[in-house]
This record gives sequence, C-alpha cells and structure tokens, in this order.
Amino acid sequence: MNTSATQTLGTNAKDLRTAAALLGAGALVAFPTETVYGLGADARNAQAVAAIYAAKGRPSFNPLIVHVSDVEQAKRYVQWSDTADGLARAFWPGALTLVLPLKDGHGLSALVTAGLDTLAIRVPSHPTAIALLHAADCPVAAPSANPSGRISPTSAAHVLDGLSGKIAAVLDDGPCTVGLESTIVGLTPAPILLRAGGVSAEDLETALGHSLGHPPGHPLGAPQSANITAPGQLASHYAPAAHVRLNARAARGDEVLLGFGDIAGDLTLSATGDLIEAAAHLFEHLHALDKTGRPIAVAPIPDTGLGLAINDRLTRAAAPR
Repeated sequence: MNTSATQTLGTNAKDLRTAAALLGAGALVAFPTETVYGLGADARNAQAVAAIYAAKGRPSFNPLIVHVSDVEQAKRYVQWSDTADGLARAFWPGALTLVLPLKDGHGLSALVTAGLDTLAIRVPSHPTAIALLHAADCPVAAPSANPSGRISPTSAAHVLDGLSGKIAAVLDDGPCTVGLESTIVGLTPAPILLRAGGVSAEDLETALGHSLGHPPGHPLGAPQSANITAPGQLASHYAPAAHVRLNARAARGDEVLLGFGDIAGDLTLSATGDLIEAAAHLFEHLHALDKTGRPIAVAPIPDTGLGLAINDRLTRAAAPR
C-alpha cells in the first residue's frame, strides 16, 4: 500500500478506534508489542497481507505470525491441543508463538501461511497491542515493522525511519519492553524450538516437563518431515502436483494458464498488472489450477518490486522435483 503520509497515533480510545478502522479498511498499521513493533494487516484480507510484503520489500513469501487477543480467538483458526493449552496458560499473553495445524474453514488469507497447513499464532502482552486487537476484532498478521533486512524496530521512530509514507499509521507507545522477537515453538505434534526469542528454552522445558526438540540446519524451521510444518521451513518445498512452466505467453497442449496483465488466463493474477493484487491471488489461484490436474503455464511477471517475491515463489513451485 502506498500512502502520502503516515499518521502517528497515540494510545487513547479515539486513536485506537482510528487504527482499528484503518485495519478494517485494508490499510497497514504498525503497533507496539512487548517484543518489537509489528506491521499489522487484517489476516483475512489477502490484498492487505500482500501489501505487507510490498511495504517491507520482503524478498520471498514467508509465513507470517498472526496476533490475536486471547486463547478463545486463537481456537477459531487452529486445531488446539493439551500441549498448546499448557504453554498458553504459562506464557500467554507473552513473547511465545505457537505453530499449530490450521482449522478447517479458518478464513485466513493463504498468503499468511505461504500455502502451508499450519499457522504461527500468539497473544501479545503489550496493553496497546491487546487494546488494538480488541478494537479491530480481527486476527492481525504482523511481521516486524521494518524494511526487510533492516534492524527490527523497537520504537515508533524506528518504524517511521524505514516505512514512513508506505503505511497508513503507527501507534506510538514508546519503546518495547522485550525488544527481541517471540520464541517460536512448533506443535505438530511434538514440541520443537523453531526460533529462540523472548521466552527461554529452559522456561519452556520447565513448563512442558521435558526437553524441546532442536531442529538442525534452519533458523526458523523443523526437519523436513510431512508431520512438521512451520514458518520459513516448508515454503521452499511447496509445489503444485502438476508441472509448472514459467514466462508463458500462451498455454500449450493441455496446460491451464495463470495470466497476468495483458495475458489473460484461465485464472488471472491481476488483469491490470497490479503486483499487490497478484500477490494476494497467487496461492489461491495456484491451488485452484492444481485441482484441474493439468500442467500449469504462468505468464511473465515483472521482476521488480513485489514481483521479485512472486517470481521467487513461482521459481520454487516450478523447480525440478
């Protein structure tokens, strides 16, 4: 999303209502959590979630953490478990993210999960974050509110340094208290430490009563197993069952065509060539075309802006397997 000016809002009731209304309208709002400032969008709105990637210049589609106001809201989107309940009782609200299987009919954008069947979710403890989540009454996808590759923001000034003019608003409530991203634990099904963060492994193991798994070889991911999915881990391995051919100007033989811009397809990412719209439709359209059982041809996507991320995702989908 592009905006000529980014509003700086406070924490009074009027400003919280303004921020909630912006989220409801599909805009991006940065807000404080106890860990770092997050760049929030309604996790059900694919265009808004795609705008997160555009604003951050995020180089590839990585799963995003969804923030909710309480455990009951979390249960609307994921398959809850006794282990999740124990960890939530011990550490929520707080700097712990749980990765759990998605619930049927969850209603979230596929862009949030990067096409995976799991969701990273947490309840923050920052009072302003909780107040915003209650006011917005929606699940909020929120990676750190900084350009990709830059230092994570722990103040509103940090957010504005990197994203001013690219987002609608930032809620300023001073510096974050933890200043370190949340710990991520996968629960699909055995507890695995996927990222160290604001809750220590020792405290987690005390709460669990046993050791955590520690996957090798990936900072956010678990072993390559059909039973474990997590942010940043299996996205690079996702591909439709059918063969994918890139940079196609027309379908060949039995192919179905995923169009873009002037090249109309059986489904089209964006007839107007809007890369944010294209990103929002990418996963849904790939899934829909894959269900035809036919090979998929994909129209050329510009390798600029958010197109870099789209092409990265498509290249992975088309890789030999």
